[in-house]
Amino acid sequence: MTNMIDPHLLLSAYATGIFPMSDSRETDEVYWVEPKKRGILPPDHFHLSRSLAKIIRSDRFLVTADRDFEAVIDLCAEPTEDRPDSWINPPIRAAYCQLHNLGYAHSIECWLDNRLVGGLYGVNLGYAFFGESMFSRVSNASKVALAWLVARLKVGNFSLLDCQFITDHLASMGAIEITREDYLKRLKSAVSSYFTDKETGNWNTLDRLSPLLHNKHSKTKENQFADADLPFTEGIALETDGTAPGEASFSLACPNGARIVQLLGQIS
Repeated sequence: MTNMIDPHLLLSAYATGIFPMSDSRETDEVYWVEPKKRGILPPDHFHLSRSLAKIIRSDRFLVTADRDFEAVIDLCAEPTEDRPDSWINPPIRAAYCQLHNLGYAHSIECWLDNRLVGGLYGVNLGYAFFGESMFSRVSNASKVALAWLVARLKVGNFSLLDCQFITDHLASMGAIEITREDYLKRLKSAVSSYFTDKETGNWNTLDRLSPLLHNKHSKTKENQFADADLPFTEGIALETDGTAPGEASFSLACPNGARIVQLLGQIS
């Protein structure tokens, strides 16, 4: 056990199929986990229900990436009725915030009426994304965040979305459980080129796609921001070209919900 996590050690652990956890958010102790069975969600096999597709197309939520990573991890750590305690303790929080500052950890945020109501965060290494935790304060917010994440991974050429453990919620959206041996083969394929040639999936490719303008029921991102008073909008950088793979980027012409549904493919 340890109460400090070096970011380089953390990345090395992910590359070998290991991740940190704790027994409570109140303790500083951390232990390492390597499950015998692993949950993954193949990006090309995401199950998009008709009801979720309708919600995404409506652009009810304003969805962003890397706009408020610390708020996302803090809300993931908050106790809820279904989860009275959390494994996100101070050392784990500090380690992932460090990874975010280094460009390896990312967040997806869902905003409604200027409030952060859903989201998720995880780690990008090579062509793999390791989902860590998600939260939802209103119905469907975490599902929308996951859908936007999968669309981002698909267009960014990611090959592995690691969910750690399978749940009924994730299984309903296409997650499957595989053996440790199968997982390690997929993991090696996804991350080995990063350590030899620094190859990685492109987190920012999605931001360079335009919205589907024929979606009469949704606002463009430009109009959404005109109506919004969100904590990250003041002084926001609008350029999307020239950013490094790990840097946050944003464009007022980035996809709307209709484009996300199109990218996710078949509706089930």
